[in-house]
Amino acid sequence: IEGGNQFEVFETDAGRVAIMICYDIEFPELGRIAASQEVDIIMVPFWTDTKNGYLRVRQCAQARAIENECYVVVTGSVGNLPKVENLDVQYAQSAVFSPSDFAFPHDAVMAETTPNTEMIMFSDMDLEKLKLVRNEGSVTNLKDRRVDMYELKTR
Repeated sequence: IEGGNQFEVFETDAGRVAIMICYDIEFPELGRIAASQEVDIIMVPFWTDTKNGYLRVRQCAQARAIENECYVVVTGSVGNLPKVENLDVQYAQSAVFSPSDFAFPHDAVMAETTPNTEMIMFSDMDLEKLKLVRNEGSVTNLKDRRVDMYELKTR
């Protein structure tokens, strides 16, 4: 498996969506590239085998939601696959994160599943709330960034 060399944001009926697979969410630059393309939702499918690994993905996903004023959905694989090499043990908890502002839950967690349990999760992601927070939030991260101090290049 090899990583790609371009980044896409897709226009969908649910809004502008980007996909970052597992480790990708740990790079703030990718989130900023998505934000520069007006992303609404970042989807993060992931596989981790320890709680420590899961927490790293979760905390980075929450940071990307705050930094880029978007929703981030993390969806992990749970359970045991004893007959699949290197996938025999898994740890995950799926969740939807929001920006941390007045229009959203105080902990910026829109929804989450029970850890390490196979479940279906639902969450309403209101794109109008994103627009409101981006323009009139208590902290307007995207508007206030100092683009005079750095250059964001994409291919």
